[in-house]
Amino acid sequence: MFTELGDAVAYSLLGLSPEGSLGPAVQFFVMDTAKIFVLLVAVIYVMGLLRAMISPERVREYVRGKPKGAARSLAVGLGAVTPFCSCSSVPLFIGFVEAGIPLGVTFSFLIASPMINEVAVVLLVGILGWKLTAMYVASGLVVAYAGGALMERLRPERWVADYVWKIRMGETARPEADTSLAGRHRFAVGEVKEIVGRIWKWVVAGIAVGAAFHGFVPEAWVSEYLAGGQWWTVPAAVVLGVPLYANATGVIPVAEAMLAKEVAVGTVLALMMAIAALSLPEILILRKVLHWKALAHYAAILAGAFMLVGWGFNLAA
Repeated sequence: MFTELGDAVAYSLLGLSPEGSLGPAVQFFVMDTAKIFVLLVAVIYVMGLLRAMISPERVREYVRGKPKGAARSLAVGLGAVTPFCSCSSVPLFIGFVEAGIPLGVTFSFLIASPMINEVAVVLLVGILGWKLTAMYVASGLVVAYAGGALMERLRPERWVADYVWKIRMGETARPEADTSLAGRHRFAVGEVKEIVGRIWKWVVAGIAVGAAFHGFVPEAWVSEYLAGGQWWTVPAAVVLGVPLYANATGVIPVAEAMLAKEVAVGTVLALMMAIAALSLPEILILRKVLHWKALAHYAAILAGAFMLVGWGFNLAA
């Protein structure tokens, strides 16, 4: 259905040629815009019905007081199913610190939350299939768990801004959630409006970049430099992803276009992970609560992990 819509707009309505560069680019843009936004609304709504009682405060309460290993596992799992992005990093970090949750556990949550989300997983299944998508999710969970554990060994408490330790957010009474069907519906609709309203421009930008890559980058160039999975393409993808800003959903169209040109899958996934969890804007946001030494170690650990994931996928492909 979405492919037919793209064909109709690009080739019938606009009269573009499928043999040129602009026609396939426009077809890809129309097709992916329709497909991604339909899936985006549907998946966010369904997950909103299921997640009506989860909030940053409740996540904090779930994790607090658990043994360290269990707390880290729980933080990683909750990070994977909650839609908190880099804009939530500072309040979440402060809330976790105030609750006495170890910083290694906090870092595991901060890694998992932007890198893995249910919308991106659904879209990835259509591009990669269940097997590779499951491997990507498993890799992301391992990176989040191990990254938090490594950060904990570095004693990051010494690099937290002094004012964070002085904050006492208190245990404010939280109103009871409306668990009726009507209440869950209202919450789910609110989730759709809030999340789509926050990320739609990044999704459209990602689709535009993917469309340009799909239509204008010659296949011969891709085959020569990127399709073979040369070792240097993975660190190059990680470095390229750092200055960019998007969530995991917004980078899916770029990944789809690259994979369609037969760019090595590990290279594409390394780029996705770097954009979602290691972007420069997120680092700058976290700078409000962490000193540069902590951020340098954090970035180095994640960059190394993403390169290992990328190389592993390229070798396995």
